[in-house]
Amino acid sequence: MGKHIVLCISGGIAAYKSMFLIRLFKKNGYEVKVVTTKNALQFVTPLTIETLSQNKLYSDMFDINRTLDVEHIALAEWADAVIVAPATANIIGKFANGIADDAVSTLLLATKKTIFIAPAMNTNMLEDLSVQRNLQIIKDKGCFILSPKDGFLACGSNGKGRMLEPEDIFNIVDEKLSQDSKLAGKKVMITAGPTYEQIDPVRFIGNNSSGLMGFCLAEEAAKNGADVTLITGPTALTTKHSKIIRVDVKSAEEMYDQCLNIAKNQDIMIMAAAVADFTPAHKATEKIKKENANLTLELTKTKDILASIGQIKNDNQTLVGFALETQNEVENAKKKLYTKNADFIVLNSLKTKGAGFQTSTNQITIFSKNGDVFDSELKSKQEIATIILQTVTKID
Repeated sequence: MGKHIVLCISGGIAAYKSMFLIRLFKKNGYEVKVVTTKNALQFVTPLTIETLSQNKLYSDMFDINRTLDVEHIALAEWADAVIVAPATANIIGKFANGIADDAVSTLLLATKKTIFIAPAMNTNMLEDLSVQRNLQIIKDKGCFILSPKDGFLACGSNGKGRMLEPEDIFNIVDEKLSQDSKLAGKKVMITAGPTYEQIDPVRFIGNNSSGLMGFCLAEEAAKNGADVTLITGPTALTTKHSKIIRVDVKSAEEMYDQCLNIAKNQDIMIMAAAVADFTPAHKATEKIKKENANLTLELTKTKDILASIGQIKNDNQTLVGFALETQNEVENAKKKLYTKNADFIVLNSLKTKGAGFQTSTNQITIFSKNGDVFDSELKSKQEIATIILQTVTKID
């Protein structure tokens, strides 16, 4: 389900900006859980927080309705990163001096994950020697201090102490987590969508693939720091992440040429496209008129992209194929794994309702060349993309 963010909100007027921060992380595929001090809820409401995060708010250490988990420990282990925004002088002082008397301060002392602190306060408070000392202590712990900016403050004055804008905080955290990923700096080639095999200038042989699974894989890999080349057949989908280079093709022959051209320079190759197995042996240069009754098409096999890459890949490369089956699913997927020299095969079954073409969800089984088998439940294709990448790269 993407990376996990715990956002801690303390009692400052900048708390309203944290609502935009939740939106940014959710929009970009992160899971977000929120922890607040009681004073923070003077500025933002539990309903707003829970609606935006789509998770339960944690604010009361002694909530009688809490789960049996020790929640500050469970959240600390769940998180990939913890952000305190806004961080008041009070919560900064507690964290620096080991005080744990509320939900936020307890969580901060319990976590061993990356912590980002975004101070927000009056200029005089920020410049006070005790606050500066506490910030240095926190920095020495290995936390990242997101230094506030100069600007108009809630007290009516201008000066340093204004919390970084949500977009800036998101970009810093997103970049740091991408750098920490095992995919950071890796070159990843992904194929997506159908191919169109022209019969004449008007008609083609194609399939029902939307390309969504491949596009989700590309976005997830890029978010984890990979340099992604997405080779896609015809689709209306668009890419979002700046680390994705998109190459548009139409036919199986064009996709073959593009893949083989760069395959040797890739670390990971994920062949999610629904490439046509056959193409017309002869393509008419003019539209075939309907009056030509009982038209017979002679078809020839297209080049096998997965098998071709399997023949040239080296031991340092990972090759992932897809198998869409309607019968003998497991047997066909395992056969494909070995005959194509792939490292993993991702099996889809059209018999599973909500999986396969033209759906926003999928359910898969992943077979590895080592004999391991990984099953998923029916989930969104974005979540399935995360599962696939975690499986084939062992992303933490």
